Amino acid sequence: MTLSKRDAIKAQRTRKKRRQRMITLLSIIGVIVVVILIFAWPTIYNSIKPVGSFVRITPIAYPNENGKSIGNPDAKVKIQIYEDYQCPYCKEFTENDERQLLLSTYITSGEVYYEFMQFPIIDQNVITKESHQAANASMCALEQGQFWPYHDLLYANQGTIENGGAFSNKRLQAFAESLGLNMGEFNQCFSSDKYSAEIQADYQMGVAAGVTSTPTLVLNGKILGPGYIPYDQLTSAIDAALAGGG
Repeated sequence: MTLSKRDAIKAQRTRKKRRQRMITLLSIIGVIVVVILIFAWPTIYNSIKPVGSFVRITPIAYPNENGKSIGNPDAKVKIQIYEDYQCPYCKEFTENDERQLLLSTYITSGEVYYEFMQFPIIDQNVITKESHQAANASMCALEQGQFWPYHDLLYANQGTIENGGAFSNKRLQAFAESLGLNMGEFNQCFSSDKYSAEIQADYQMGVAAGVTSTPTLVLNGKILGPGYIPYDQLTSAIDAALAGGG
């Protein structure tokens, strides 16, 4: 075999190896792109999905409201409620028991201090962070004195599927607009994830207190429950604490 023929065969083999490497590389890139699209598609879809219709509310005037707390900060009974806005039991508690408590004489008489604590747990292992984004949006509403109306609006529009788009960024912004918030200020706060540290601080405080699920009520440092607490059990615990028994 002549030298030129050997060189030609060698060059042909080199080209073949290069093509095989290129095909392998393109296949790997293709698989990576497909995997990224599979995991990122919910986020992409939610970003382009129309806002759609949603329930509008008439804000309730709660007595002694201060940020995400309500009542007398020097009250004998201090209650913290740890919730995730996507939690269906949190919605049930909020629209029934919590509303009764916040409008009761326990609050108006200064006997109970009630504080909402952010505990976004449902979206911890998924790409779409609707629980966190809802929490952040509620804190941006707090900046404009509208935490509780926004809180109520979130529960009024909770989705039936977790991380299914009910709390997409567009919808969270539409909720704020429906309450008449300054949208320039809200959007700047929301897009910068301004309250991430505060939300995480609430979460870690709950973990330190032994909270593992939502809703969880902590009365004077002690967990009631676990889980959903009917209103009569809640008021019994409050009465016992006011009487000095807890």
